[in-house]
Amino acid sequence: QVQLAESGGGLVQAGGSLRLSCAGSGRSFSRFDMGWFRQAPGKEREFVGRINWSGGSTYYADSVKGRFTISRDNAKNTVDLQMNSLKPEDTAVYYCAADATPRGNRYINNPSVYDYWGQGTQVTVSS
Repeated sequence: QVQLAESGGGLVQAGGSLRLSCAGSGRSFSRFDMGWFRQAPGKEREFVGRINWSGGSTYYADSVKGRFTISRDNAKNTVDLQMNSLKPEDTAVYYCAADATPRGNRYINNPSVYDYWGQGTQVTVSS
């Protein structure tokens, strides 16, 4: 069992930066590949990016590539999402999620393959 909790959301102006953190509990945290998703009002949950268990591989949605960076510290059981050059369209609730199945880059943008989810943190980007 893994419990996840996001933090770091808030209000920022367009062009600004935010750093989200996802804290995980449980001794198996370091075994999970971790994903970040977001959901804006009235829209489906959207894949943002993913980092594998070791931190050696990352994948990003085209919409955030070059602006967002995912990193992890398994000693601290944390996964961070550094968001730069934020745009109003980045406004959403951001969720971290844990996937117990190693899958490379297959189906990683599908929320249904993730086993555990945090409660989400709101990010609002003003224009």
